Amino acid sequence: MRVKQQMAMVFNLDKCLGCNTCTIACKNVWTNREGAEYMFWNNVETKPGIGYPKQWEDQTKYRGGWIQNPGSDKPKLNQASRFWQMINLFYNPVMPQMEDYYGKGPFTFTYEDLHSHEPTKYSQPVARPKSQITGEEDISIDYAVNWEDNGGGTHEDGTGRHDVNFADMTPAARKAYLSFRDSFMMYLPRICNHCINPACVGSCPSGAAYKREEDGIVLIDQERCRGWRFCVSGCPYKKTYYNWRTGKSEKCILCYPRIETGQAPACFQACPGRIRYLGPILYDLDRVAQVANADESELVARHREIILDPNDPEVIAAARAAGVTEAWLDACRRSPVYKMVKEWEIALPLHPEFRTLPSLFYIPPESPVATASSGREGYDMAGGATVLPKLDEFRIPIEYLASMLAAGNTAEVEKALRRQLAVRAFRRNERVEGKVDAAVLKEVGLTEKQARHMHRLLALAHYHERFVIATTHTEATSSRPFIERGFVGFNELDAGKSPRRRTSFHGQGVGVES
Repeated sequence: MRVKQQMAMVFNLDKCLGCNTCTIACKNVWTNREGAEYMFWNNVETKPGIGYPKQWEDQTKYRGGWIQNPGSDKPKLNQASRFWQMINLFYNPVMPQMEDYYGKGPFTFTYEDLHSHEPTKYSQPVARPKSQITGEEDISIDYAVNWEDNGGGTHEDGTGRHDVNFADMTPAARKAYLSFRDSFMMYLPRICNHCINPACVGSCPSGAAYKREEDGIVLIDQERCRGWRFCVSGCPYKKTYYNWRTGKSEKCILCYPRIETGQAPACFQACPGRIRYLGPILYDLDRVAQVANADESELVARHREIILDPNDPEVIAAARAAGVTEAWLDACRRSPVYKMVKEWEIALPLHPEFRTLPSLFYIPPESPVATASSGREGYDMAGGATVLPKLDEFRIPIEYLASMLAAGNTAEVEKALRRQLAVRAFRRNERVEGKVDAAVLKEVGLTEKQARHMHRLLALAHYHERFVIATTHTEATSSRPFIERGFVGFNELDAGKSPRRRTSFHGQGVGVES
């Protein structure tokens, strides 16, 4: 057992407002400069839809992430072999183009026309769209980062038919769901997942992409980056971007300067819906490669298995031997991420079939309280029995959520949703009916204590409960004389340039003397 530290996250999709406050916070802090106009390290997509960039989920198009490698104990890059990388070093054929992000490119408007043009009595002054890259005016706008916002354009004749999450449904079922724009809709906020097994790191020929030893945050060394952009195509979530001005790749850094001072990342801090949770976890590095190579139906369960119990004496001993501080162990015990992912099993990874073992998990959304018109003054409860919808009455198809959050394993999604419904029913009985009925909890495998803690964390938690940030002693990691590399990537590295000790991901590391 090799214990490693990782900052992990949970987004509660049941509470996302789709307001994009998180997007604006991130954009203003990190990507408000030339060369980064089209970058959105944080974006909120409306589902169903093809997202940003177009069809990022379709790995038959972009060949990102990892694929199962039968006969081996570790997966292989979906992108290609290292030989293929070398012969295509200066031309990457599977990288998204500008039109996939922004149509004709990022644009602004000629706001100066509103002041400089002479006013007329025949028409209002108009600000015309203008390219932020070329300066060309009157460009046609046919796609943008929020093109599908609130279901706009997401229908059978629009972008919805290209949503890969309908792949397991029949064409008739997909058409039925997309023919009526109000049938279902959900928001999906996305940032870099800071994966345990990041494909961007494995794809980088120059070794510029790496994971920080002290907290598992994935970064790109700007000095070492050569702009080959294999990290862009290698990331299946398309959360690595190329800065056309600097010639370097950039990505979300999880606001690590804020984390190092005990503050939550900017997008977490700004979220008015309080959907975001941050906390440390421990995982077993020795088992990562094997788990990433597991069958699709087992990926979610196997992912949970490598997350270690911080209360287990054996884990504590191994963590201390690996240099994990008492502050980190204490934070791991209080981590909301550990509770939601490992203990309660209500949070799921986004597209686990990409085999990157993301450190960002999502609580699947429920349906709203269901009522039906009674024909009289007011409304009756749906079904005449309870105001809470049953699982088979949900608007969002379980198959759709399973395709997105569980590699098609509907049982994992149903378990997460049933546990949320059980807590809602338990609290409603207690607050409205005035009685405590733990039978509904027992049916889904929860205790009364767990249900109260879950309700507290999901509905009432304060700042320090949602964001648990451990004190990190960087002096213990900055002076290590070697870099640990993974089984993909290239090993010819200059260790003297490393600002931190790096761990590329799992195993068979190669020590490089400084």
